Amino acid sequence: MSERELIGLGGLGLLFFILALRVPVGLAMVGVGIGGNYVLSLFFPFLRFDPYLQQFKSLFYGIVSNYELSVVPLFVLMGYLASQANLSRDLFQGVNAILGRFRGGVAMAAIGACAGFGAVCGSSLATASTMGKVALPELDRLKYSPRLATGTLAAGGTLGILIPPSVTMIVYGISTETSIGRLFLAGLLPGLMLTALFMAWSLYSTWRQGNAQGALSAVKYSWKEKFEILPRVLPFLVIIGAVLFALYGGVATPSETAGVGALFCLITAMIVYRMWKPGQLWHVMRDTTKESVMILLIIGAAGLFSYMLSSLFITQSIAQWISMLDVNRWVLMLSLIHISE
Repeated sequence: MSERELIGLGGLGLLFFILALRVPVGLAMVGVGIGGNYVLSLFFPFLRFDPYLQQFKSLFYGIVSNYELSVVPLFVLMGYLASQANLSRDLFQGVNAILGRFRGGVAMAAIGACAGFGAVCGSSLATASTMGKVALPELDRLKYSPRLATGTLAAGGTLGILIPPSVTMIVYGISTETSIGRLFLAGLLPGLMLTALFMAWSLYSTWRQGNAQGALSAVKYSWKEKFEILPRVLPFLVIIGAVLFALYGGVATPSETAGVGALFCLITAMIVYRMWKPGQLWHVMRDTTKESVMILLIIGAAGLFSYMLSSLFITQSIAQWISMLDVNRWVLMLSLIHISE
């Protein structure tokens, strides 16, 4: 093993150690990336460190100033507008008005609401945390077992990253130069399939436990209550449908679609949900800025870290090592997918 490969593997180990110390991911990758290039300059004097520092700012700026990345804060803004407008509560009540009358229906309503909120938010963490505040007290009140209640929300939260529009899919599409519209289309069917399977498991789990779990899950809404709840959810669902149609149909670019979607989400939040207070808008803009900066920092730091690995020929060595393995390509692909999970 060459000195470059040893330095690269040492850098990878150091990165995992720093992450274990709960250092932010972006800062950890930037630090290891710069430190790795400095150590490399000590072992190989012809690779001078000063030119790298001069190139650092242009390299980082070149990554985060990509115009296509403007879609990230716009979709994040859509999610925070929906969260501040209490769309999660209305989504849960709307789905619960349809499914709550069945045994296990409240758990299924929580999963359906997670899927709907994930289509607006695009983040699994935000979906799980937001829906947990809304659905968990209701599940606890109706005597659902803690295992089923928390498992339902944990599973439903993962739908936020899969059902489009997904921020992770956007970042992946930009990084790999893959069509974002096709990525969204590829995630739609699995997202709906998982939603149906999660609902089916909630129904089966409640039926299997009998009266010990979900016995009081029958929740009935009057027609008046249904007609009060559903119209509040419909505008956001129409916006999401229009966004997906524009992306799939090639009507507009992802950045244009996200900009129009964020504008209509803002108008809907102000008109339908009466979100007029400056404090509410300030919280939305503050949280959107914080999350967008965090995502862009990680993207830029990943570019710097990958530049270090490329300078050390780590990626080339790994590719060469994999090509030398006498393993079926499908087995290898499944192994890589399992490792990435």
